Amino acid sequence: MEFSQFNVNALMEITSRPDLVFVRGQGSWLEDHTGKRYLDFIQGWAVNTLGHCDPAMKKALLEQADKLMNPSPAFYNQPSIDLALRLTGASCFDRVFFANSGAEANEGAIKLARKWGRVNRNGAYKIITMNHGFHGRTLATMSASGKPGWDTMFAPQVEGFPKAELNDLDSVRALIDDKTVAIMLEPVQGEAGVNPATREFMQGLRKLADEHKLLLIVDEVQTGMGRTGSMFAYQQFDVVPDIMTLAKGIGGGVPLAALLARQDVCVFSHGDQGGTYNGNPLMAAVGVAVFDTLVSPGFMESVQARAKQLSEGLLALSAKWGMGGERGMGLLRALVLDRDDGPAIVDAARVLEPQGMLLNAPRANLLRFMPALNVSEQEVAQMLTLLDQVIASVRKS
Repeated sequence: MEFSQFNVNALMEITSRPDLVFVRGQGSWLEDHTGKRYLDFIQGWAVNTLGHCDPAMKKALLEQADKLMNPSPAFYNQPSIDLALRLTGASCFDRVFFANSGAEANEGAIKLARKWGRVNRNGAYKIITMNHGFHGRTLATMSASGKPGWDTMFAPQVEGFPKAELNDLDSVRALIDDKTVAIMLEPVQGEAGVNPATREFMQGLRKLADEHKLLLIVDEVQTGMGRTGSMFAYQQFDVVPDIMTLAKGIGGGVPLAALLARQDVCVFSHGDQGGTYNGNPLMAAVGVAVFDTLVSPGFMESVQARAKQLSEGLLALSAKWGMGGERGMGLLRALVLDRDDGPAIVDAARVLEPQGMLLNAPRANLLRFMPALNVSEQEVAQMLTLLDQVIASVRKS
């Protein structure tokens, strides 16, 4: 079937899409309407924890669909209880509120922090966030984000999000006043180009928060659920946050997110927070299947092994081509290019024949890699070989 036979005009134009329609996927591979296959190192932007159409996820979805899909969040359901117990058991948090997207989870974190400030800090409401941070596309989460240009895109912004610099503790300290209630950041800034926080910075934030009686909020929408080689990234910094948000990988491809908090931070009153689909058993059952796969014997060790392979392979490519090295945590990594040809490399990889490859360039001089956590050793090696070929073809032209 030709692409021209698809009438895409009913879809709102919100991004530039290539002329292809994906029709099926399996593991690390996608197939388009012509039958062409693509090695997928984007995986829905770090969403597809277990790749495309994982059997355990499919089984959970089908079995739950036969039982109960959506009784309303005004009632308990078993899968949401099961998933909440798993998440609290694997973390330092006591309570979970389920949501549908990362932006929604972060909105909840902002609301919870402001309510806590009203109850405990004389109405303190400001949340210090980081320049170049990314927390979502709602008005409040865009305001919390430090993405250049977002302060005017849908002005006026939601007030109360002063911006500090990642890994600069003094810049955070300088912003604290009597209206400050929390500090919020991604342990690894994903959209900004895979910039990890340092251990010293994260521990310094915890100390600052304790000194000033502030909350520490970690946005683990992209880094949570095994992406960095541990269940949650904060665990690698030896800090105990007060609030954490999850999305993307928690559902492995279905719309699921979570807001987690320690018990003494849980100050919502009835009616403060909710959502029609939140915690519905269909999505929660899939979340249980994803979680149980992540904690199965040897799984996280495999993530760490593939992360080492990917890191070393990217470093070798960087050395070969005179680039700026690589960085990241676990299977969220970036190759720093020596010129602004990231988009050209992404385009050339996609149109490779007979098989294409899906890559991401969040910055013109950078490539980001977010493969499935169960990507194979052979698939990582294949990606590195193809990437070398693509770079050669782009830089010859």
